[in-house]
Amino acid sequence: MTTPFPFVAGQVLTAAQLNDIQNLPISDKTASYTLIASDVYKRTIMNSASATTITVNNSIFTVGDVIQLANKGSAATVVTAGAGVTINTSGSLSLAQYGGGYLLALSASTFTFFNLGGAAGIPAGVDYLIVAGAGGGGNCSAGVFNGGGGGAGGLRSTVTATGGGGSLESSFGVVSGVTYTITVGAGGASNTNGVDSSIAGTGLTTISSTGGGRGGGTNAAAVGGSGGGGANTGNPTAAAGTVNQGRAGGDGMGNTTPFRGGGGGGASVAGATGVTTGNGGNGVAVSITGSSVTYAGGGAGSGDSAGTGGTGGGANGVTGNNAGVAGTANLGGGGSGASNAGLGSNAGGAGGKGVVILRTLNTNKEATTLTGGTVTNTGGYYIYTFNNSGTIGWTS
Repeated sequence: MTTPFPFVAGQVLTAAQLNDIQNLPISDKTASYTLIASDVYKRTIMNSASATTITVNNSIFTVGDVIQLANKGSAATVVTAGAGVTINTSGSLSLAQYGGGYLLALSASTFTFFNLGGAAGIPAGVDYLIVAGAGGGGNCSAGVFNGGGGGAGGLRSTVTATGGGGSLESSFGVVSGVTYTITVGAGGASNTNGVDSSIAGTGLTTISSTGGGRGGGTNAAAVGGSGGGGANTGNPTAAAGTVNQGRAGGDGMGNTTPFRGGGGGGASVAGATGVTTGNGGNGVAVSITGSSVTYAGGGAGSGDSAGTGGTGGGANGVTGNNAGVAGTANLGGGGSGASNAGLGSNAGGAGGKGVVILRTLNTNKEATTLTGGTVTNTGGYYIYTFNNSGTIGWTS
């Protein structure tokens, strides 16, 4: 029987209608929904495989109104306050599958939500992508011609693929009340290594990716997440990458034609030698955000003919008498080496800054602490992107 709400003055109710007052009709929703006044006479139940919201707007309900809400979908639904509305609760406004509760209107704009169970919990596991800052390209001087490319920042991932051809990393569990520190490493300046990126917190063994190695120039190429490429002259020997993070750079020519530095190593492919192309090594494509993005390409070697940066941010090389080109920020791509054709000193390109991205199922609770990063809710996941250092945490 359909309950005859709302009652009107003078209406006579049958015994069956009186007995059926508590049998509110069910209003199934399959997408995010904004409550309307007549929902006080229904049970609004969300049924969606994607994350949804139930929004409560101002001046829709009156004091004493009770609005029953539930979620039977596989993704979380969040009770959300509209403009000018306050919703207080001692529990959570996020409902996992088969969770429910009710809103009590204390005024037209103030509500208490009584969560009757099924609140989303803190994540059991957090996926991550950690890319360190990349190495700067090699510089050059009157005695050192044509720098090597900077190595890409080390790349570690639990999703799609990880760096250096290694096995995927394992997700980490979180502890309620712990604030985790996210460090996003800067790219190295000319002739300088990149800076490590990391996730750290009480009870967690710090997860760190190693900064990319500098390209060879007036100093030797350096070991890093991916290794720097060798210069054409002076320091032609490339450097190694870090196991399960990146590859080695390529050797420079050693003052023979085509007078070109070696490419910096990338997360998936070693840098090419100067005798071949001087190209930076390719990066790794990772789909942690829901889209495939290639990170951590090596910087190009420079010289009389220039190499090409690896996919994922490594910059193209230069010819003639020019400074190197910087890698792309937040992709961890190495900077290209400088060129000079014996005419003087030039700086290698700076390495690209790193990035840290975390992912949890959206049937879990959204982070209760988040600084320095952004969150999106897409494809059944909360995606937390840190282009800069910050913090994150969950509290039950």
